[in-house]
Amino acid sequence: MSAAISSLVSYGNDSDSENESESNTSSDNVDPMDPDAMAHLKPLPCGQSMSLTVLNSAPEVAVKESVETGTHLDPSLKEVTHNPTFETLFAPEFGPMNPYKTQQMAAPRNMLSGYAEPAHVNDFMFEQQRRTFSTFGYALDPSVDTHQVSSTGFIGAVDEAEKNKGLTVFESGHKKSEKRKKIKGGDAEEIDNFLGPWAKYADEKDLAKPSEEEKKELDEILAKRQKKGRNEEDAPAEEKTVLHVKDMYDYQGRSYLHAPQDVGTNLRSDNIPDKCYLPKKQIHVWSGHTKGVSAIRLFPSSGHLLLSSSMDCKIKLWEVYNERRCVRTFIGHSKAVRDICFNNSGTQFLSAAYDRYLKLWDSETGQCISRFTNRKVPYCVKFNPDEDKQSLFVAGMSDKKIVQWDSRTGEVVQEYDRHLGAVNTITFVDENRRFVSTSDDKSLRVWEWDIPVDFKYIAEPSMHSMPAVTLSPNGKWLACQSMDNQILIFGAQNRFRLNKKKIFKGHMVAGYACQVDFSPDMSYVVSGDADGKLNIWDWKTTKLYHRIKAHDKVCISALWHPHETSKVITCGWDGQIKLWD
Repeated sequence: MSAAISSLVSYGNDSDSENESESNTSSDNVDPMDPDAMAHLKPLPCGQSMSLTVLNSAPEVAVKESVETGTHLDPSLKEVTHNPTFETLFAPEFGPMNPYKTQQMAAPRNMLSGYAEPAHVNDFMFEQQRRTFSTFGYALDPSVDTHQVSSTGFIGAVDEAEKNKGLTVFESGHKKSEKRKKIKGGDAEEIDNFLGPWAKYADEKDLAKPSEEEKKELDEILAKRQKKGRNEEDAPAEEKTVLHVKDMYDYQGRSYLHAPQDVGTNLRSDNIPDKCYLPKKQIHVWSGHTKGVSAIRLFPSSGHLLLSSSMDCKIKLWEVYNERRCVRTFIGHSKAVRDICFNNSGTQFLSAAYDRYLKLWDSETGQCISRFTNRKVPYCVKFNPDEDKQSLFVAGMSDKKIVQWDSRTGEVVQEYDRHLGAVNTITFVDENRRFVSTSDDKSLRVWEWDIPVDFKYIAEPSMHSMPAVTLSPNGKWLACQSMDNQILIFGAQNRFRLNKKKIFKGHMVAGYACQVDFSPDMSYVVSGDADGKLNIWDWKTTKLYHRIKAHDKVCISALWHPHETSKVITCGWDGQIKLWD
C-alpha cells in the first residue's frame, strides 16, 4: 500500500521536474482545500484497480430530416439508406405543397383515369363482358371465382342476369336472329316465292298474269331489245373525215404529204444534227382537240406533219412548218383513241381505240381502208418496219395477248400469248428481226418475229410496270418509263441488260404512261411528267438539266424533232400540243 503511494508521489515529482513551469502554474491554480482537485492523489480502496475511461471522439451528427426538412425523395430510387418520415415521402417534387390536392390526385397513376395494374385477362373475355354490360347492364364480377358463378357473381343489373341466366351478348345472339328472320318475312331460300308485302291481302284469283301467248310475245320483244343494244355497242362507228385546208393539192399537183422545200431545214432522212441544244421557249400551240391528247407521232423521214390522237375520239393531222395549220381530221371511233402508228412511207396509219377497234386510214384522202377487232381493247399498235412486211402489224391487247394481223386479208395470222397482264408497248429492235413488249405484269419480254414463244424474259422483284418504251436513234438502247418515277435504260442488242449507270430520276410519273424521247445526237433525254412539266436530262451524266412547265395537266408525250437541233413537241391532257425551241 505504502509502496503504491510512494510510486505515485515519485511519478508526480518526476513530472514536475520535467515540466517545471507547467507544474508551477498548475500548483498555483489548484486549491488544496478542494476535494475534487485532490481526489486523484488519494489511495484507492482495498481490492480495486484503476481503469481507463473509454471516450467517443466522433462529433455529434444531426438526423437527415432535421437538416433537409421537406425534401422529396427521387421517385426512381429503388433503395433508401435511412428511415424517411411521412412528410419526406409525400413532399412535393417541385414547388410548395398544393393545398387542394386530394388523396386521389396524389396517388400514382399510369393512365388518364388512374392506376391500372397489369392483369392477365383474355382480350375476347374482356370484350365479351364489356359488350354484355353495355347491352344488358350486367357482367361477371371479376373478384369472384368464375367457376362458382351464382346470382351474386354479377355486377350491375343482377335481376336481369338472373332472368337471362347469365348469358353473354354472344350467347344470346341466336334469339335475335330468329326474331329478325320472322320480322323480315322468311329465309333467304324462299326469296323466289316472295310476292311482296301486299301478297297476304290479295286473292290468288285476282292476280293478273300474262297468258302463254302474251308471255311469248314479251320474251320475243325483250330478246330483240337485248340483241339490238348489243349490236349497237358492237357496231363500229361511222367513219368521216374533214379537210381543213382550201386546196388539197398545190400548183404542181403535190398533196400535203409532200415535204416542203422552203422551210430552211433539210428534211431528208439522212440529215441528223451534229449538236443539239436545250429548248428554252414556247413558239407555237396547236389547239383543236376538246379533250386530252393521248399520243403524237411525226411523219416518217421528213417530220413535216404531226399526227395526234385524243380522248375526244378524233385524230388530227397538223403542219409542223409554215402556217402550222390543222390539215385534216379523222373521225371514226366511238371512244377515246389510245394509240396511232404510221407506216414507213406515211401514206397510211393505224389507230387503236377503247371501242375495241383498230382502223387503217389513208393519210391523204382520210378514207378508212379497213377495220380490225377481236373484241378486246387494243392498248398499242405497231406496223412491222420491214419494207416487205408493211401489210403486217401487231397490237398489244387487254387480254394479255399480242395479236398479229394481215391488213390485206383482215385475218389474225399469229398470237403471242405469254404475258400475264395487259400488253402496254411493242418496240421493234435488232433490224426489225425482234420486238420487245412490256406489260402490266411488270415484265419485259423479247420475241423473234412470227415465233410465239419469248426467247428472253426479264422480270425482277424490284421492277415496276413500264408503260412507255422508246428506242434510241442509234438503235442501241431502250428507254423505259418505270412506274417508280425512273427512266430505265436496257441494252437493245443481244443481252438486253439493264444499264445501272444510266438511270434518270427527278420527275413524278407514277400512274401515267409518259412517252420518253432522245435528241437526234443522243445528248439529251426528254420526258413529260404528271405535273405537266417537260424534263430534260443529260445522257452522259444522267443529270436533270432543265425543267419547263409545259401543260396545265399531265404532259403525256414529248418528241424531239429528228431534223432540228432544239425543237421539242409536247402534248398533254389539257388538250393542247406545244412546240418548244
